[in-house]
Amino acid sequence: MMQQMRGFAKSWISSLFLLALALSFGVWGIGDMLRSHATDTSVATVGDVKIPAEHFAREFRTMQRRMSTREGHDITGEEARARGLDRKLLNDEIGSSALDQAVSHYGLVASDAQVSSLIRSMGAFRNPLGTFDHATFLQVLAQNNLTEDEFIGLVRGELTRNQLLTAASDGLEIPPGYAKLFFEYLNEHRAADYVQVSQQNLSSVPTPADAQLTAYLKMHAAEFSTPEYRDITYLSVGPDDVANQIKVSDAEIRQRYDQQKDQYQIPEKRNVEQLTFPDEAAASAARTKIAAGAQFVDVAKSLGKSPSDISLGTLVEADLGADRGPPTFALSSGGVTQPVKFTFGWVLLHVTSITPAVNRSFDDVKETLRKQAVEQLAGAKITDISNAFEDARAGGATFTDAAARAGMHVARLSAVDRNGLAPDGSKTNLPASPEFLAQLTKAEVGEEGDPFMTADGHAYAIKINGVTPAKLKPLDSVRAPVMAAWTQDQRRVELARLAATLAQKAAGDRSLKGIAATLHASVQTSEGLSRQTPSKALSAILIGRIFAAPPGATVFAPSPDGKSYIVARVTGVVHPRLQTGNPMFQKFASDVANEAGSDMGSLLAMAWRDKLGVTTNRAEVERLAGGS
Repeated sequence: MMQQMRGFAKSWISSLFLLALALSFGVWGIGDMLRSHATDTSVATVGDVKIPAEHFAREFRTMQRRMSTREGHDITGEEARARGLDRKLLNDEIGSSALDQAVSHYGLVASDAQVSSLIRSMGAFRNPLGTFDHATFLQVLAQNNLTEDEFIGLVRGELTRNQLLTAASDGLEIPPGYAKLFFEYLNEHRAADYVQVSQQNLSSVPTPADAQLTAYLKMHAAEFSTPEYRDITYLSVGPDDVANQIKVSDAEIRQRYDQQKDQYQIPEKRNVEQLTFPDEAAASAARTKIAAGAQFVDVAKSLGKSPSDISLGTLVEADLGADRGPPTFALSSGGVTQPVKFTFGWVLLHVTSITPAVNRSFDDVKETLRKQAVEQLAGAKITDISNAFEDARAGGATFTDAAARAGMHVARLSAVDRNGLAPDGSKTNLPASPEFLAQLTKAEVGEEGDPFMTADGHAYAIKINGVTPAKLKPLDSVRAPVMAAWTQDQRRVELARLAATLAQKAAGDRSLKGIAATLHASVQTSEGLSRQTPSKALSAILIGRIFAAPPGATVFAPSPDGKSYIVARVTGVVHPRLQTGNPMFQKFASDVANEAGSDMGSLLAMAWRDKLGVTTNRAEVERLAGGS
């Protein structure tokens, strides 16, 4: 989690809140909370400090879980590793360890008071009154599987590392001349004249000999081979097979409705902000300002309150109690109450948004609930059938006999490709499920696969009886498409060669008129071009070459559709006339400085890594990340 916190280092409170790192806290009366994590295993050693295997494993699982939540399906360890999560995490942990040792070297510390203040300020831990709530805090702690010691160490480490990174990056200024040069480079505009070289400008391509076509055929074997065909036996059972075994009464549906009532009977919710005043007079004065047009947030700002200080979050009326609830829920969106007497003084409450109540009766959702119940019960029965199949197979039954005992259908296809097609190109009766086709492709010859569920609620099992490998087709059977593909490729090569020759001639002539006359084409003029703006007429490759060439130079590249080539001559270069005092330039210079400052922090971490020395245990990393 440290690397995730560091990624949001510019806003510690929001980063810790958004990443749900908010965890336990004994800091309000802290003793020494930093304990040793010594262990005999490690994934890396930075200097003399080891990164424990259990810490890496926990962080990897956290990243894997978050990725699964974000993408809406389970991300396996293999998939996470394929995306480089293990490498990224290892690199982040090594960087954190190097910076921690740099912090220690320079004697930087974060006091208990700083750590306590930071954690107490996190919005995730506040109750509806806007104050730190220990019960909420402990609940978040349990959800994130971190101990109090670990979280406090995490926060303390980030605070001390931030001191070092801030010293390395903050206040960095880019020399005005450098920033101006960079700005002019990025915002440079160019114009070009150009001539299009099309296929019509080519002479006919000579007919190739069979030897040329045969060589081309072998070079493009994947395009001109029969697919691999598989002889498979597959088992299936689906919701329709168990539907007659499922009966759901109205009483059961009613019970489901009562159990899920909070999904269908949802009270109105409001996002509420609150300002607290010592007396009614102060509250009334603020309310008068708001009535006169002042914004609630501006009044809060004048009192030294930030938006996070005044936010109570999204609440139902009961959350605000009998004193504040009724007047707040009587307002329209954007409204502000009159002063309300409250336990801790007088308050003004501001409604920033309203989520209407939901009131769906039993009759409204009865059939939906019935369908859910049937699907759930069908899924359970299909799982029972899959288990019965596994039990029968474990008892010695063959693949098909076990299916018959369990009540699964058996089907066989002697030849089917990875797309579910027969050798003649027709569709087979193979299930259309993407999950089924994926399993079909992965299964090995002779392998009797375990049952697996698909998104449509079916269970399948696949056995590969044999495989007919892909085979290169004879030239005579594919002569026409091979000839067409060879000719197209050859014309593309010839077109590129012609464009290069014409560009060289235009460069010598210092004009496009000569080649335009040769091609019986016109010289066209581009619109103003910039590095970042695409052009309908010119490809990104050509624009890149236009900006890389000096004024007057000639370049060439394919057209945007790739069907022709364009020869272009750079006719003009314009740099923006911008004074260094211009607000736009100043913002640009500031942004560049911030980026450079961030790079300085990265370079500092890299320098300490090099200074300390790093060794990694790839075998342990792969084991912990689910590798072999």
